[in-house]
Amino acid sequence: MPSVTLPPKENALFKRILRCYEHKQYRNGLKFCKQILSNPKFSEHGETLAMKGLTLNCLGKKEEAYELVRRGLRNDLKSHVCWHVYGLLQRSDKKYDEAIKCYRNALKWDKDNLQILRDLSLLQIQMRDLEGYRETRYQLLQLRPAQRASWIGYAIAYHLLEDYEMAAKIIEEFRKTQQQTSPDKVDYEYSELLLYQNQVLREAGLLKEALEHLTTYEKQICDKLAVEETRGELLLNLGRFEEAADVYRRLQERNPENWSYYLGLEKALKPATTEEKLKIYEEAWVKFPKGLVPRRLPLNFLSGEKLRECLDKYLRMNFSKGCPPVFTTLKPLYQDKDKVAIIEELVVGFETSLNSCRMFNQNDDGKEEPPTTLLWVQYFLAQHYNQIGQQTLALEYINAAIESTPTLIELFLVKAKIYKHAGNIREAARWMDEAQALDTADRFINSKCAKYLLKAGLVKEAEEMCSKFTREGASAVENLNEMQCMWFQTECALAYKSMKKYGDALKKCHEIERHFVEITDDQFDFHTYCMRKMTLRSYVDLLKLEDVLRMHPFYYKAASTAIQIYLNLHDNPLTDDSKELQADTGNLTDKELKKLRNKQRRAQKKAQLEEEKKNAEKEKQLKNQKKKKEDDDEEIGGPKEELIPEKLAKVENPLDEAVKFLIPLKTLVKNKIETHLLAFEIYFRKDKFLLMLQSVKRAYTIDPDHPWLHQCLVRFFKRVSESKDVADPVRTVLKQEISRLFGDSNAKSFNQAFFSKHSNSIPHRLAAAKGMFYLDPSTQKKAVELAAALDESLNNRSIQTCTDVLQSLRDGNLGDATETAESYRAECHKIYPYTLAFMPPGYEENTKIAVNGDLSTETEELANDM
Repeated sequence: MPSVTLPPKENALFKRILRCYEHKQYRNGLKFCKQILSNPKFSEHGETLAMKGLTLNCLGKKEEAYELVRRGLRNDLKSHVCWHVYGLLQRSDKKYDEAIKCYRNALKWDKDNLQILRDLSLLQIQMRDLEGYRETRYQLLQLRPAQRASWIGYAIAYHLLEDYEMAAKIIEEFRKTQQQTSPDKVDYEYSELLLYQNQVLREAGLLKEALEHLTTYEKQICDKLAVEETRGELLLNLGRFEEAADVYRRLQERNPENWSYYLGLEKALKPATTEEKLKIYEEAWVKFPKGLVPRRLPLNFLSGEKLRECLDKYLRMNFSKGCPPVFTTLKPLYQDKDKVAIIEELVVGFETSLNSCRMFNQNDDGKEEPPTTLLWVQYFLAQHYNQIGQQTLALEYINAAIESTPTLIELFLVKAKIYKHAGNIREAARWMDEAQALDTADRFINSKCAKYLLKAGLVKEAEEMCSKFTREGASAVENLNEMQCMWFQTECALAYKSMKKYGDALKKCHEIERHFVEITDDQFDFHTYCMRKMTLRSYVDLLKLEDVLRMHPFYYKAASTAIQIYLNLHDNPLTDDSKELQADTGNLTDKELKKLRNKQRRAQKKAQLEEEKKNAEKEKQLKNQKKKKEDDDEEIGGPKEELIPEKLAKVENPLDEAVKFLIPLKTLVKNKIETHLLAFEIYFRKDKFLLMLQSVKRAYTIDPDHPWLHQCLVRFFKRVSESKDVADPVRTVLKQEISRLFGDSNAKSFNQAFFSKHSNSIPHRLAAAKGMFYLDPSTQKKAVELAAALDESLNNRSIQTCTDVLQSLRDGNLGDATETAESYRAECHKIYPYTLAFMPPGYEENTKIAVNGDLSTETEELANDM
C-alpha cells in the first residue's frame, strides 16, 4: 500500500504527536492520534498507527503497541517512520539485532535520515558491531562534518577496531578545527580530548610522539597529576631513566603514600643489589619521616637481620600510633615462613616487655608507651595466630584485649573472624552481632554482621539487620535487590543452598544474572552522554569493562552456585510433598493421625496468618510502586517476569538452565579450572562425549593434578568404555585423545598411579578413594581407609579438606561408612575443637543464636575441656 500524504491540518497534528513523544507527554500524544484516526479517510494511516503504538508502549501496554505498529507497517511498508518506530519498539524490548534490521529497512527509504543513523550507530556499538559502527559514523561525518560528535564517534570506531594510528589522525584533524583558548583559561572538554588523543598515541606504540604531544599541550590539560604520571610512564618506556627518576621524585613529594611512585623510581634507578634498592627508601625516610609506605615496601625484598631492623621500626611506629590496619598491610609477607617467624618473635617480645615495663624493649632508654600500645600489640597477635591457624592462642590474645578495652569494636570483629576461620560460624555470628550492638549507626559493621548471619544460615535475622539501613516502607530484600546489593544476594543464595531451599537460592542467582543484564543495558545511555561531555577515556574504559563484565567474582559465584543446584535437581528431582505425606499417614494409629491432623491444622492457620500479613505488606508496596509508576512518565515496557522459587526449583530441563549460566564462564573465565569441571559435570549428564572431552582437556592444561579433575577423568574413562551407541568417528577421536591423557593404562591403573603420586595429600587421597569405589564397589573398605587417614605427616590438612572427607563418608560417595564417619568426626574434633562440623551430635540443637542477646561461651568451654 503506497504512503498516504496527510493534508495540512492532519499533518500539523502528526507533528504535534512527534513533539509529545519527544517531551514524554504520552497522554496528549494519544489524543492527537485519536483525532487523526477518527477521520474515516485516515483511519488506517500507517505512520499515525505506528506512533500510537509507540506511545502505548511507553505506557506499558506492550501487546496493543506491537499490534498497532505491525498494522501501521503493513499499511505503509515504504515509510521510514514505520520502520523506525518498529525498531524503537524492538529496542525497548532489548531485541537489538531485530531493531538493527528495522533501522536498515528504514534507511532504504530515507538513507540520509540523521536520527535513524544515530539510533543505528548506538545499537551497533551496543552490540559491538564495530565494522558497521564505523560505516554509520562515516555517513554521519559526511552529513554533519561541523558536529563534534561526528568526528569523535568516527575516531572511537577506529580506536575500538585497534587501528590506533588512523584514530589519532582523525582526532588531530578534529583538534585543529577547535577554537584555541588562551592557556590560562580552563577548558575541561578540550583537556579531556587532548588526554584521549595521548592515550591513543600510546596504544599505537608512538611513545616519542605521545611524549612530545604531552609536552606541547601540557598547559592546556587540567589534570596535572595524569600528565605527570603519564610522563613518568613514557620516559620509563623510552629508556630515559634519569628524567623518569626526577618525575617520580616529584610525584613522591606530591603523595609520599603512593606505592606505585616508589616502584616507578626503582625501575628508573635500576638498583643492582638489595643495598642499592634499600638506599632509595632510606632517602625517602629522611624526606618523609612520618611516611609509612617507604618503610613498608623494603620489607618485601629484605631478609635476615636487616629485615628485623626495618620491621622493628615499622611496627613500633604503627603500634605507638594505634594503627588498626597494620596486620593487613603485612599480610602479603605471610607467604614466607622465615618472615613470619621474625614477625612473631618481634611482636611477642613487644608484648612481654610492654606487660612488664610499658616499653617496647627493656633496654630502651625512651619514654614509656601509653596503655593503648599494648592493646594494639595484642590485637595484632590475635590476627597473627589466626592467620597461621593457631586459633586457641589467637582467642587468648583477643580475649585479653577485650577484657582491657570492652568498648573497642575492632576487637569483636577480629574475635568473630577467628571463630569463622576456626569453622564455627554460629559463634562468629554471635560475636559479630555483639560488635554491631556497640555501634548501631555503622553501616559497615551492620553489613558485616548481616553477612555472618547469612553464613550461619540465619536469613531472616540478616534481613532484619539490613532493614536498619534500607528504605522505610519497603521490604529490606526488595530494596537490596533494587540497589543491586550483590554481596547480600550471593550470600543468601549460598545460605539457601546449604538449607536445601533450592528455589529460593535459584531466585537469588537469577536476580544477580538480571543485575548483570541491567548493567550491560545501562551502558546504552553512555554512548551519547560521554561524547557530549567528552569523557572519552572513561568511555573507552567502560566499553572494555562491559566486554568482560561477567568475569566479575559476583557473577562467577552466582553462576557456579546455580549450576551446582541445577545439577543436584537433575540428579534428585523434587517430588510432590503431598504424595509423601499420604504414604506416611497410612502407617499411623488413629490417635497419632488425630494428633498429626491437629498439628497440620495449627501450622496451616499460622501459615495463613503469615500469608495475610505478607499480602497486606505486598499490597502496600504495590500501591507505592503504582504511585511511583504513575509519577514516572519515563517508564518503558511492562514489568519483568516474576521469579517464583517453586517454579525455578521444578524446572523441566535443569541441565539446559545450567548451560545458560555456563556459557559466559566458558568465554570469560576459562583460566579457572572449576569452569571446565562444572562444564564436564553438565555434559556428563547430557552424554555429550566430545564436549566432555573438550572440558577435561581444558582443565588438564590448567592443573593436571587437580583432585576434582581426577574424579572427572575416571568417570569419563569408564563412561566411554561402557558406551556402545557412540558414532564411529566420535569413538575414533575419543580413543586417540584418551590414549594421550591416560597412556596405555586402564581406569584402575590410572587411579592407582594418581594415588601413588599424591599419597601424602588428603584431597588427592579422597579423589583416589572415590575413583576406586566408583570403578569397583567391592574395594569399599580400602577406599574408606584411604580417605579417612588423618596423620600429621599428610599435606593439605585443613578444616575444609577434613569437612569434605566427612561429607563424602556420610553421603554415600564411598558406600555405607556411617561408623567410620562418626569416628573420623571425633578425631577431627580433637584436632579442630571449635569447628561446628565436627561437634558431637545434638550440639547444634543446644546452641541457638540470640541476635542482640547474651553470648554463649559454650564453644569455648567445650574446646577448653579438650
